[in-house]
Amino acid sequence: MAVRSDSRFLDAPLVPVSCRVCGAGVRVRKSTWDQTSVQWDGEALASCTERRASGPGPGPSGEVFRGCGALAEAIREAAVLGEVRVRSEDG
Repeated sequence: MAVRSDSRFLDAPLVPVSCRVCGAGVRVRKSTWDQTSVQWDGEALASCTERRASGPGPGPSGEVFRGCGALAEAIREAAVLGEVRVRSEDG
């Protein structure tokens, strides 16, 4: 079966962003200020201190990892500085 390419990534590729707390490096694309696609690799997953501190899942044993606050702040700053393009602002 052929894999269909995603043309959104041709004009707005994923760009690298690193967490200032743990150094985890991810690749990011922002469609709007409220919508962010984050691509984690194994090294980033292992590096993220917030992810390691979360439990294995819902219930008494721990909570589901919903994202890293420190990384979210690094992504927001990169968008404000223009390092990550926010697609909804394009004309």
